[in-house]
Amino acid sequence: MTTATTAVAPAGLAPRAELLSSLDAVYRAQLSRARVSRIPLLFVAVFQSLGIMVMMRGVVGTGPADTGAARDVVAGSSVLVVAFVALNLLAQYFGRLRASGGLDHYATLPVPAASVVLGTAAAYASFTVPGTLLTAAAGCALFQLSWVHLWVLLLVVPLSGAALSGVGAACGLLANRQEIATLLGQLGMSAALLLGVLPPGHLPEAVRWIRDLLPSTYGVDALARSFAGRPDWAAVGADLGVCAAVGVISLALSTWAYRRAATRS
Repeated sequence: MTTATTAVAPAGLAPRAELLSSLDAVYRAQLSRARVSRIPLLFVAVFQSLGIMVMMRGVVGTGPADTGAARDVVAGSSVLVVAFVALNLLAQYFGRLRASGGLDHYATLPVPAASVVLGTAAAYASFTVPGTLLTAAAGCALFQLSWVHLWVLLLVVPLSGAALSGVGAACGLLANRQEIATLLGQLGMSAALLLGVLPPGHLPEAVRWIRDLLPSTYGVDALARSFAGRPDWAAVGADLGVCAAVGVISLALSTWAYRRAATRS
């Protein structure tokens, strides 16, 4: 008696999810996770920025001659919260994810690579909104600045966050070791601290050129201009435009770095 064998075709893979739906899923997952694990670090970021403003209050006064410097200090301290979370912590997160093999999990999911990077970056950036608002409000009270145009923060946070998140993700994904990713994140945050908080008029000319290469300083300048009685909205828009352009480039770079790391992990 002969037994007939029937060949069974292998089951097909699930279709890839759309970019927007997978982006929303990654964003929600990362945001819910951040509520538990990142809240203590957010307090550290806020207290650090508040402490810097209090320290600078002893150097920068509230008189007419110090108004420009006060605006730079408050704006730089506010954006520093974004830099701490979106650049420093994101570099550490992706560096740890790559070192632990966590990228293999995302690589098996039928989601575009861009959704993983963009969703994670968006979650980290949006997580900084409360701390940034608190820091800016405290700075306005401390340096006696106008609160009228503080709504500009609603543009500064996402645009600066996108630029810094892309840089942070790229640092974490391109670093060969987790320690290097942590070091790059710390160096980036230190650059945002020194070049963003200190008034540019007090910096040497060579350092100002370096400052222009840091994407977060354009968010700082846009927020600092908004504290004026009559802001130069054209200049504010130009600064925000630079942040947006750098954000697109840095997020595209981090997406490429994710694909590169996922195929080599």
